[in-house]
Amino acid sequence: MNYQKNGLDISRIGLGCGHMSNANETDKGKGIAAIHAALENGINHFNTADFYGAGRSEMLIAEAMKGYNRDKYFISLKFGILCGPNGSSYGLDVTPDNVKNYLTYSLKRLNLDYIDLYLPGRIDLGIPVEETIGAISDLVKAGYVKHVGVSQVDTDILRRAHATHPISLVESEYSLFNRSIEKDILPTTRELGIGVVAFGAVAHGLLAGNWTEERIQKSKGGFIPLFFEDNIVKNVALTKRLAEIAAKKQISVSQLAFVWMLSKGEDIIPLIGSLSPAHIQEALQSLDIRLTEDDIKEIEEAVPENEIAGASFPNRKFRNGKPVRE
Repeated sequence: MNYQKNGLDISRIGLGCGHMSNANETDKGKGIAAIHAALENGINHFNTADFYGAGRSEMLIAEAMKGYNRDKYFISLKFGILCGPNGSSYGLDVTPDNVKNYLTYSLKRLNLDYIDLYLPGRIDLGIPVEETIGAISDLVKAGYVKHVGVSQVDTDILRRAHATHPISLVESEYSLFNRSIEKDILPTTRELGIGVVAFGAVAHGLLAGNWTEERIQKSKGGFIPLFFEDNIVKNVALTKRLAEIAAKKQISVSQLAFVWMLSKGEDIIPLIGSLSPAHIQEALQSLDIRLTEDDIKEIEEAVPENEIAGASFPNRKFRNGKPVRE
């Protein structure tokens, strides 16, 4: 069962490759094994970015894909986030004149002649989106890019981008702990006939694994508000409600999260971000599980939006290359 629209033919679940940027040789081996496990189990959609490990994710994918038919896999590639030597991001560059340069280096690291889907990691509010998308459109005409996408945008930006060049996919965060795209983005993508690549399906790990008191203490903090000290206990309590539902269905909580998302529409393409072949197979098993309307209602009522403590992934905005303080 694939997503087939706008000339695309990609698996309903994709593999997020952000975790594959560690230089450690052991993790590198695990990343390559994860990609091979995904390919062997029918996943052909690999989601990465040139800023994941400053190109390391791209180089790992290139190594993993040696010997595989290029037509058998789909590379979605984000660009634009600027990274320092210490690994932290400090700005954004989606200047039209620089788009071709970023793509050139990515093609070399990936050892490819073209990218299937190319998209800015964010939009710069100081640069008309028409100019950035127009620069990618030129690369489509030249044969270096097959499809154009956008990531973490509002409906106005999406419509303007789509009017400049047809947008094939929108990448957005979506999970039981962040359903914000249901209000505006999903109705707009469905009106325009655009698919949605959804990252964060397990809410950054909140919907994966058992939450012991020790794990709660270790997970406090970070940059995701869901895990802030005042929020994590409340959110874990919500996941325990989901665990009861999952237990009745004899599936894991993470599977329940994927099944719920898949049930929200055939145009939703969730990503799994894991180095574990077992986790990849578990996520794929979600494709064979069906939910009734009553099931969906029970799941959503277990995690009422007004009871979720703290926001999810911080969706930073940029103007003239610098983060905007809100």
